Amino acid sequence: MRVALHTRVRADRIAAYEQAHREVPEELTAAIRAAGATEWTIWRSGTDLFHLLEVEDYPLLIAELGKLPVNTAWQARMGELLEVAHDYSAGGADAPLPVVWQL
Repeated sequence: MRVALHTRVRADRIAAYEQAHREVPEELTAAIRAAGATEWTIWRSGTDLFHLLEVEDYPLLIAELGKLPVNTAWQARMGELLEVAHDYSAGGADAPLPVVWQL
C-alpha cells in the first residue's frame, strides 16, 4: 500500500532536519524495512514535508516501530525539529492523507 503523510519542519530548523536525515541510524532504517516498508521518500517545499511510503501494512509498521528505543529516540529528535509532527497517538493509523485523485 502507498501512504502519504504531511508534516512541517520549523523554519529555523530546516538545516538541522536535513542534516539529521543524512544520518538516519542504520538500526532505524533496518527496523523500518523489517516492519514492512520498501520505500520512504520525503519531499520538502519550504517548511512543508510530504512523505510517500510503500508499506505492506501501515498500522503494523507504526505499531512495530513504536516498540523500539531507536525509534523513540528518533521521534524525540524529530519533535525538536518539527512544527507539525506525524501523529503517532492511537497508533498513528489515522494520520495518512486521503487520496483525492489518482491516474
